[in-house]
Amino acid sequence: MMQNLFERQEGVPKLNRNRDRNRSYAQAALVIGLMVFGRMALAGTGGEEFDPIWQSLQGWMQGTLGRVVAGAMILVGLVGGVVRQSIMAFATGVGGGVGLYNSPTVIESIMSATIHPAFV
Repeated sequence: MMQNLFERQEGVPKLNRNRDRNRSYAQAALVIGLMVFGRMALAGTGGEEFDPIWQSLQGWMQGTLGRVVAGAMILVGLVGGVVRQSIMAFATGVGGGVGLYNSPTVIESIMSATIHPAFV
């Protein structure tokens, strides 16, 4: 009775039934693979050879150069706001300056995020 279950479906070609079954198997394999290899998805801790470059960029963005560029962005936004008679250009300049200064902190927070092994 159960052995011919797929044979008795009327109006559904056998090819479509096999495709649906294969899709289900592929989804199950994907889920199992994610569960098995989930521990390998932790954030990487290597790459010390690029630390001097990152420290230079961070120093530029949060040092004197970053403050000068952020100030220039705010000044250009202020001038654009006066010309257009709109405060949005000034707000964009302030947002760009604040974003430039705080971007190293945000990048560090994102890249240093790790998954605790107990949660995997």
